[in-house]
Amino acid sequence: MISVTNLSHTFSDGTALKFPDWEVPKGQHSLILGPSGGGKTTFLHLLSGLLLSQNGTIIIEGENIASMKTKQLDQFRGQHIGFVFQKPHLIKGLTVYENILLAPFFAKKSQHKNQIEQVLSDLGIDLIKGKKINEISQGQAQRVAIARAVINQPDVIFGDEPTASLDDESCHAVIELLKNQANHCNATLIIATHDSRVKSEFENQLVL
Repeated sequence: MISVTNLSHTFSDGTALKFPDWEVPKGQHSLILGPSGGGKTTFLHLLSGLLLSQNGTIIIEGENIASMKTKQLDQFRGQHIGFVFQKPHLIKGLTVYENILLAPFFAKKSQHKNQIEQVLSDLGIDLIKGKKINEISQGQAQRVAIARAVINQPDVIFGDEPTASLDDESCHAVIELLKNQANHCNATLIIATHDSRVKSEFENQLVL
């Protein structure tokens, strides 16, 4: 379960954002909605530990990540959290397979080849695993990013505008892939977006 209370963030220019208290049951799929500049990405980065909390509490898997120091937070994130960004942020000099292996490498997790091959197959990228990133399409690159986010079987999967640059067909496909992978891992799925095409895909929604 994820539980958020009394969370706010103040930027260096003095801009302050206050976020609602929120609870998300284990395994639930939820959407965070709001206009551009409304704080969705900041909220998601706080929840995932990519941005250090200044106050409030963020409980994930029984741990208050808001009280963790940077090193402890990095370790927790590697073990429990997967993140899919709007842009894939893949390393062009590496192959698809090598990019996916980065997640368990940095989290110091061992991975069986069969498990990696299964994720590749589930996401339909098994036939391109030996290709470099500049040799694959944008849609394929987003699937690689999803594979990297789920390969460690995280407890929570976050997505920050994962469909913003995709056409309608790819948008629906990416949401289905994220849902299916979350179900496979029994992970909580939280997506922040202003993409109106995604709203009908989620019953549980938080509007900022």
